[in-house]
Amino acid sequence: MVSAVFRAPRHSTVPAPPAPAARRSTAAPATPPRERPQRSQRDPFDWHGMALRVLPPIFGVALVIGIWALLTMKGGDFPTPTATFVEMARLFADPFYDKGPNDQGIGWNVLFSLQRVALGFGLAALVGIPLGFLIGRFEVLNSMISPLISLLRPVSPLAWLPIGLLVFKAADPAAIWTIFICSIWPMVINTAVGVQRVPQDYLNVARVLDLSEWKVITRILLPAVLPYMLTGVRLSVGTAWLVIVAAEMLTGGVGIGFWVWDEWNNLNVAHILIAIFVIGIVGLLLEQALMLLARRFSFDN
Repeated sequence: MVSAVFRAPRHSTVPAPPAPAARRSTAAPATPPRERPQRSQRDPFDWHGMALRVLPPIFGVALVIGIWALLTMKGGDFPTPTATFVEMARLFADPFYDKGPNDQGIGWNVLFSLQRVALGFGLAALVGIPLGFLIGRFEVLNSMISPLISLLRPVSPLAWLPIGLLVFKAADPAAIWTIFICSIWPMVINTAVGVQRVPQDYLNVARVLDLSEWKVITRILLPAVLPYMLTGVRLSVGTAWLVIVAAEMLTGGVGIGFWVWDEWNNLNVAHILIAIFVIGIVGLLLEQALMLLARRFSFDN
């Protein structure tokens, strides 16, 4: 009897406690407290950061235009910002007109200059990057070629233009030769420095594993040297775009440099200012494209 009396309440009360626990477990996830701050952090847009990135450049450009307008208020040979912008709108309304070899739109002139830069820069990359690998990899080649690079690198690129005219007997190959000779040095030097800074432990492991020279270059050196190599490429393309304008002023033909010189002969200063703006924009786009490429192939992330 006693055991039956104490067993009955135990059986009747055991199912009761889980019920409130179950209700609490089902009610608790209904309002998770941790999801609210996560949603609130994603929703707001960083207007302050965007303003810091966008407004200072706008104010800088506006300041330059304002100073330009003040300096040209009283007239003179230098065009006002309004006259320059009107002339810019007229030029870009039809940038690819063609009225003969000496009268083509600014779009064609930019494309011809980019074509020369691409040819000269591409040839410099084909020669300079492998040469940089060899100089950085083999001490004998480094001792042989480094004095020549130190001697020739400070020479002005335009000093090579008469050599190109003498050898190739034509303006276009001479301009491409000038781009080649001024673009090759940053790629050679940066690639060689990158190879020389590869940790010796990597090369020791390759020697222990008895890797071939091709595998050492492709599996060890290339990933480590790639940031240095892309830095050299970025410096080279900036130098190439800088030099082609001056080279085309001297060689003539179709190109943005020749277009600037031709407009100076016509005393059209507004077109010269527009050409300066276009040259800067194209150089900036080339720089940004190569920076994106460098970040794409970076091994830091």
